[in-house]
Amino acid sequence: MAVFLSTYENKLDKKGRISVPAPFRASLGLQSFNGVVLFRSHKYPALDGCGMDRMEILSRSLDDLDLFSDTQDDLGAAIFADATPLPFDADGRITLTQPLIDHIQVTSSILFVGAGPLFRLWEPKRFAAFQEDARQKIKSQGLTLKLNPSRKDV
Repeated sequence: MAVFLSTYENKLDKKGRISVPAPFRASLGLQSFNGVVLFRSHKYPALDGCGMDRMEILSRSLDDLDLFSDTQDDLGAAIFADATPLPFDADGRITLTQPLIDHIQVTSSILFVGAGPLFRLWEPKRFAAFQEDARQKIKSQGLTLKLNPSRKDV
């Protein structure tokens, strides 16, 4: 499964094309779909991005919910109905649709922000504010991350 690290800033051209950072493309290169899947974050003014393998895991997780429940319907509508598979062109670029661009309210620069099993696309100033707030929460609440001891690869 792909792991996305670091933060990269790239320019959006007038046709809505943007280059996906090479390390992200390398992580995604191990899957059957040669591109990314983007959908609007339901928590942030950002786009969530991942490979098709992650979408398949999300789909299986949705199957664990009660069939036809409001929770299953709501999550399906928020994630899958909104998901846009975007293939890479010969130069490693994707073309963002206007609804995706409108959601993150960008005109030129976009940050690709690694978040482990997924990545997010942010307007740079909005991400800077989010990251500062996240760091303050971590510090004030003394948050830590516990390694999962049942994982063989840890």
